[in-house]
Amino acid sequence: MSATLALVDRLKRHVVGESFVRRNPFYYERSRRLLDRLESLDMQGRQAWTREQLARTLTAAKRTDYGGIVRGGDDITSWPLLDKELLRNRLRAFTTGKDWFAAPAATGGTSGRPLKLVRSLDGIVFEQACIDRLVVQLGLHPRTARTTVLRGDNLQDPRTLILPDGVSANGGRSRIFCARAVSAKNIDRIADSLEKFSPQLLCAYPSALETLCRLLLERGRIIKVPAVLTSSEVLKPEAWALAREVFGCRITDYYGQSERVAFAYAHAPREYRFLPGYSHVEFVQHESKLLPANGRERLYEIVGTTFWNNMMPLVRYRTGDLIRLPADWGLRELQELALGLRSFRGILGREQEVLACPSGIRLTGLESMPIDVEHVLRIQVVQESFDSARIRVVPAAGFCAQDAANLLENARAKVPPEMHLEVEVAQFLERTPRGKTPLIVHRPAVHEALRRAGVEPMLTH
Repeated sequence: MSATLALVDRLKRHVVGESFVRRNPFYYERSRRLLDRLESLDMQGRQAWTREQLARTLTAAKRTDYGGIVRGGDDITSWPLLDKELLRNRLRAFTTGKDWFAAPAATGGTSGRPLKLVRSLDGIVFEQACIDRLVVQLGLHPRTARTTVLRGDNLQDPRTLILPDGVSANGGRSRIFCARAVSAKNIDRIADSLEKFSPQLLCAYPSALETLCRLLLERGRIIKVPAVLTSSEVLKPEAWALAREVFGCRITDYYGQSERVAFAYAHAPREYRFLPGYSHVEFVQHESKLLPANGRERLYEIVGTTFWNNMMPLVRYRTGDLIRLPADWGLRELQELALGLRSFRGILGREQEVLACPSGIRLTGLESMPIDVEHVLRIQVVQESFDSARIRVVPAAGFCAQDAANLLENARAKVPPEMHLEVEVAQFLERTPRGKTPLIVHRPAVHEALRRAGVEPMLTH
């Protein structure tokens, strides 16, 4: 069985896999029609459909060993919040049994400890239909668009680590580059390959896109790419503007997870919406010392329940992803947000992105440090010890000493005075083995304290 599933996983990267796995005709058109229909419904219509689909998921979840242990019922509030660590090494407890098609998967594993998952065919196809919908909204045909991929998902192919010319895939319609291959050493060959391939669509990690754009500007290379689709990291408004400047492109960014419990998208900075029909989304208030109890905003963690994976139905799964919402929003506003009828400014970061203080306090919400600071493309905080951290800045054009001072002042408003802080300019930031750029990097001096608090430090290079 494992050999068969491995073959299926490889097929997904080829033309045959596109037609019979990711865009399986039995599920694909039905998925697209459903997305169109849900988009046209009002709040009551979306709520009614969501209740019906949620009932199907809960029925499936009750068949799992986990469902039997927690004795979850037909009301979702009878199910506890599901922490990520409960899934680790307990795959069978969360699956419903054999399926004629089930594909193995794993989370990104930014901490070096990925979770094993399994997906049903209808879930794989629905995910593809959601992404294809965004590609269509960018003005392209998802089956035929010439696509360059600049991500880290393809690391199992070692060629992508050493070939700045990229690797051909999907019958020549795609060219794949590893995010870690984007460097000053390789930029000219990558640019030459992009010009020769002439992609209509670029799919990239935001941090890899930022690096590519900055290096192209430094080399004076002008490359036209009509559309850019980003995911898997936070896309800052500054990076949005930079990509438009370099490529003259339309941009869409989307948010999701390997666990497939929530999906949101944006065609413009700070205008994200959850996609109706993808999952059941809830918001759990997240306490933070960085936001006063009587302030104008509150932090919420996104909690999701799968709709399209009856092989592994996850109920009330805690993503660890945080968003900031107005404090005066009540139940109706949150329901409208979950159903895609209201927008939000974007994902702030992960619970894992914390600073550990000697007092035991873990500081979150540090992604807001660059707010109102000019000429900052991306930051990364490197915590060397309990009392020392460096704020590394990838600068945009015009970055100066005053910008650095403003950034340090913002940081000082959040970080205890006993912690030494300094700002340094960096051309490149540290990345995880999969090519992502975390907001917080922890050195070994604080690893044990983080683990005692239930936080697994990320591995970087």
